[in-house]
Amino acid sequence: MLRRRAVHDRRDGAPAAAAIVVEDLHRRYGDVEAVAGLSFSVRRGEIFALLGPNGAGKTTTIEILEGYRRRSAGTVRVLGTDPERGGRALRERIGIVLQAAGLDDELTVRETVELYASCYATPRALPELLGEVDLEDRRDRRVLHLSGGERRRLDLALALVGDPELVFLDEPTTGLDPAARRRAWGTIAGLRRAGRAIVLTSHYMDEVQQLADRVLVMARGRAVATGSPAALRAGRGRPTTIAFQLPDGATLPPDLAMLLRPGARACAEGEAAIGLCTDEPTRVLHRLTGWALAQGFELRGLSVVEPSLEDVYLELTEEPEAVLHGS
Repeated sequence: MLRRRAVHDRRDGAPAAAAIVVEDLHRRYGDVEAVAGLSFSVRRGEIFALLGPNGAGKTTTIEILEGYRRRSAGTVRVLGTDPERGGRALRERIGIVLQAAGLDDELTVRETVELYASCYATPRALPELLGEVDLEDRRDRRVLHLSGGERRRLDLALALVGDPELVFLDEPTTGLDPAARRRAWGTIAGLRRAGRAIVLTSHYMDEVQQLADRVLVMARGRAVATGSPAALRAGRGRPTTIAFQLPDGATLPPDLAMLLRPGARACAEGEAAIGLCTDEPTRVLHRLTGWALAQGFELRGLSVVEPSLEDVYLELTEEPEAVLHGS
């Protein structure tokens, strides 16, 4: 099992509320400002998702946090240290899963993990680590013969081999089948329970919605939204859609018909459902089902669809000047 990290600053033993603190971060490339005044913090024991379209500045931000890129201005503290000056001492305290890692195809899984473990003073035990990422039965298989999903799980093992306090996960479940994705989610949630801070980047909005405690959405180098996934979904004011099909010849009563989403109509058998858009789904659903029962028919395909994080993300990144702060 993961050793639980005490939430303290190693330098003086004082309680440390944040693993990462970023204040007014800037990074310029000539006349281009890739990051423009970004501020946020990441608590220990928290999964923090950093989202944004290509060119938003998130990769530059992550590289600054990891200590691989210099900032132009602003203040950054990672585990209480300026990452530009943290050196090896800081890097031993963080783990990184890159989008694509260059591994030696001729080494076995065991040899690869042992090679990385040799770089740490107190690495995690090999059997425990391989068990956590479900690679125990692949320990003697060469990297060359691993599937894409198995390679991704090996990437995660290498990020965890040093028992890090802070983990950067860049698209950690790319290439995994649905069952393997769910297992990876369990591993990531376990890191949070063990007190690690996790910075997640992903294009899978269901993954972010499932895992993240807080989300920061970037566009054009700036933060356009911060908050929990639930707060971001609620804060945009998007209505809930109640979708269903009507029997042939049935017509909605006027008070429900006025809630039809644009272009919706009563559908014939096999066609897509119509939808009622409302900010009061409980009341409208009660009225709809009561009416259907009174008429003596079933509403085929009845479902209640709340706004998703993906819907909100697409709206936010299409409106880069809008700012929303969730709780």
